[in-house]
Amino acid sequence: MPRLHRSDPPVRHWSLAGLGLLLVFAVGLAAQQPTPAPAPETPPAGTPPDQVTLVLQPGDRPLLRLAFPALAPLAAPAPAEAQAAARELEEALRADLLAAGIFSLQGPAELAPLELTGDLRHDFEQYRSLGNEVVLLGELKLEGDRLALEGRIFDLPSGQAILGKRYRGTFDIARRIAHTFADEIVLHFTGRRGVALTSIAFYSDRDGEKEIYLMDYDGRNQRRITAHRSISMSPAWSPTGDAVAYVSFFAGSGPAIYLADIASGLKRPVVTSGSLNTSPSFSPDGRRLTFARSLGSNIEIFVCERDGSGLRQLTYSSGIDTNPAWSPSGREIAFTSSRGTGRPQIYVMDAEGSNLRRITFAGEYNDGAAWSPDGTRIAYSARQANGQFAIGVSDLVTLDSRLLVVGNGSHESPSFSPDGRRIAFTSTRGGRSQIHVVGAEGGESRALTSQGNNYAPDWSGYPQ
Repeated sequence: MPRLHRSDPPVRHWSLAGLGLLLVFAVGLAAQQPTPAPAPETPPAGTPPDQVTLVLQPGDRPLLRLAFPALAPLAAPAPAEAQAAARELEEALRADLLAAGIFSLQGPAELAPLELTGDLRHDFEQYRSLGNEVVLLGELKLEGDRLALEGRIFDLPSGQAILGKRYRGTFDIARRIAHTFADEIVLHFTGRRGVALTSIAFYSDRDGEKEIYLMDYDGRNQRRITAHRSISMSPAWSPTGDAVAYVSFFAGSGPAIYLADIASGLKRPVVTSGSLNTSPSFSPDGRRLTFARSLGSNIEIFVCERDGSGLRQLTYSSGIDTNPAWSPSGREIAFTSSRGTGRPQIYVMDAEGSNLRRITFAGEYNDGAAWSPDGTRIAYSARQANGQFAIGVSDLVTLDSRLLVVGNGSHESPSFSPDGRRIAFTSTRGGRSQIHVVGAEGGESRALTSQGNNYAPDWSGYPQ
């Protein structure tokens, strides 16, 4: 498997003038990175010796103005494959930084690039004069059959370097190099990891049957992981991203729960007995699954070990209980129930089935709970008077609810990104059902899929 190599400078401290931001010094950031620890490299000459994380608090300030001139290109002659990888890397890095939602990006057309040699501070006036606060400079090199990226970020008011990274990898992982650097930049400026290396699972009928697919966070690299030639649905990521649980009818005996191993591609049954098993959700430690299971004419919430053993019933109700979702803490499970009123509403119970409480009260039909990563909010699908669905969000402290995405189609199956800043969901806005993503506070949504009909996104956690 191709490996991505990176080097980090040692740590020292300095202050940054002019930004007015909370400074948190980041020591040992390499241990937090989303890719496996690479082989160490000698830091390039002039690499900044210090690392500083600038924590941008939401609402404290407008977007940070980041100048991003073109990366210094590969030296000629470079093979066409290397040039294509270099273009892909730079395009992906720009797209990742724009998608992060914390930068106002300028460049490359109006900015003159600089090479990473000597003292660069006297050349920064061109970037400062355009109102930028920080600048990202980088250069690409060809090292045998590998592409190397060296990137640095400078604070423009002081001229000090605040981040320096170097990566090296084969041409086919150019986008992964860009995603890794973008996530480290976001970590430095927010104190939270970016999501460029995360993935979204969903199911689609684009190839004739409903099968499970994966895609990168931005909709790129869509690929099918099941080929049952039947109905497969309800994908759920394991916390470490090594597997996806899902429901399939392919065995012919009703919907059963299976586990797809991402590395090997192997599929194995987890719960197949009974007439209906659906909507799986992993516990945060990855050891257990909760799901809905039929008991005669009723449906209740069950839990089992990851291998299907230790089956245990959690709910006992005359109403239908379905769509369980394990909380980030592992102590609670949200689910949909028609108990009492006969109308589906969102409830939360302790993970052992006790301490039941209702969460949604607005509207007559609310379904499909999804926890925010910090456990303070639940997103769900709320049916409107016209029969279409909207995406609602409930605050678990105040129990206040509001509609986040409403109108112009039906919107269902929300799933938070692991940083809590975005929500993926299913929308019929363009006629067919597609996967969209929107900011967790609202705004314009963007479609990630376009082929066939696509449903039920589940956003992965951070790669381990």
